[in-house]
Amino acid sequence: MEFSFRRSPLAPRRSLEERERDRDLGFGSVVSRQSGERLLNRDGSFNVLRSGLGFFETVAPYHLLLTISWAGFLGVVAALYLVLNLLFALAYMACGHDALLGPGSTMLGGQFGQAFFFSIQTFATIGYGQIGPNGVAANLVVTVEALVGLMYQALATGLLLARFTRPTADLLFSGCAVVAPYNGGRALMFRIANRRRNDLIELAAEVLFSAMEPDGRGGSVRRYAPLSLERNKVTFFPLSWTIVHPIDVASPLHDMTHEDLERTQAEILVLLSGIDQAVEQTVHARSSYRADEIVWNARFRTMFSPGGTSARVSVDITRLHEIERI
Repeated sequence: MEFSFRRSPLAPRRSLEERERDRDLGFGSVVSRQSGERLLNRDGSFNVLRSGLGFFETVAPYHLLLTISWAGFLGVVAALYLVLNLLFALAYMACGHDALLGPGSTMLGGQFGQAFFFSIQTFATIGYGQIGPNGVAANLVVTVEALVGLMYQALATGLLLARFTRPTADLLFSGCAVVAPYNGGRALMFRIANRRRNDLIELAAEVLFSAMEPDGRGGSVRRYAPLSLERNKVTFFPLSWTIVHPIDVASPLHDMTHEDLERTQAEILVLLSGIDQAVEQTVHARSSYRADEIVWNARFRTMFSPGGTSARVSVDITRLHEIERI
């Protein structure tokens, strides 16, 4: 089964190469011809492995610390804090046995304990006054550590603020898409819901169909086609949204079966964009559905719960993935 692209009679005639280049989406001709893997992972990340560059050429600490999980971020901050204080403790020990003196020096354990806890106090600019540096070498180390400590705290605070203020969308996609009866025919459907309590407005959806088809030269190439939607934009998004693509004669999915989707390695690509009203900035979310993630002859169960005596509409997000066979 092949899908074709229909051109308006008023559209200027262009070569096949130009039309295919416009539909490439940025994945490139090599991916279009050779890749049998999915293009987008369910979490929205691209299924691409980059190699050929050294670690220090590809690492981007700022981007990494903005995008890793909160547990990972706090772990990196704590580990770096510990490592820096350990290094300065060794530097104090290298300055000699009498580099740190004071009435509280005997309370901090051995020489390493004294050096480590004094480094903690200096790094955080606490300065209890129980112990102090003795000699030029120790005071030089204090000078360096004071500067490093100020810079570290400024960077950690800035990254923490950036993570809190960085606008991101946390949209939840239904675990599968369905092909269900719709207006006397069929339609491809999937649902989304906002996992957060923030308000999204002007939420727009773009859905594309991708599949392998013969290229006429004995090989195969991945083609892309936009899927028309019953509604591609909602002004307000307080509840859930079932995105519907009617499968009519103009649809690339027309007359296709589940086996056709499996054979052509079909993938439904989804891109969502909207405005986070709290920060007045555009946020994005993306995901995809492969053939084995599309259930035929099924429909979604309702997510709305009886409101009881309350007049407010209640939506149960845990029902987002629930379907029933027809």
